[in-house]
Amino acid sequence: MSDSLRDQLLGLGFKAPPKPERKPQQTPAGPNRRNDARPGNRPPSGPRPQPAGARPAPPPKRGKPHGAHGNPRTREDIDLAKAYAIRAQREKDERIEAERLKQEQARERREARAKLGEFLKDKGLNDPGAEIARHFDYGGKIKRIYVNEAQLKALNAGELGVVQMDGRYVLVAAEVLAQAEAIFAPAVALKVDPNAPAADDPYADPQFQVPDDLVW
Repeated sequence: MSDSLRDQLLGLGFKAPPKPERKPQQTPAGPNRRNDARPGNRPPSGPRPQPAGARPAPPPKRGKPHGAHGNPRTREDIDLAKAYAIRAQREKDERIEAERLKQEQARERREARAKLGEFLKDKGLNDPGAEIARHFDYGGKIKRIYVNEAQLKALNAGELGVVQMDGRYVLVAAEVLAQAEAIFAPAVALKVDPNAPAADDPYADPQFQVPDDLVW
């Protein structure tokens, strides 16, 4: 088609035909491939660039590790873990219960001591002028209370007794001692059995001497 005829057609509104696309040249097979394997002709390493507008490829899924070496946990491992958890919970419950009982016992002791203190008001028979030391074993240590001669005989005969209250040793009648024992038995410091052999209470003898270096 001549240039004049093309110009006339374009002037009438006709469009020029599209140009044919050029096909890319294929790499010849044979010895030329060796040239592509040379360092200068190698394609760049790494992921290929994505075309514009394409979604990025999702990352590869990673499996969850099972155990230290990636092995799945066996039924035996699961049962053992459950057994450990049950034992730990049981030990925790036992500690909580033991602490609760300890606090409950401490509360009961406080209440019993307070009740005993109220009961012993105006029931003490201690003689301020007493000079005879009556020793006795209480709490693994040797204690003493001062009595007069008549009180010493009554004490050794079981007619009197001794109660520990607020760090003091109170001399009381036998019937008062029995009621005090019912309220709070650990407070009974000295209760003499008149029918027991004399060897069971070596401190009953007023001539008994206590070493001077004894720690009270």
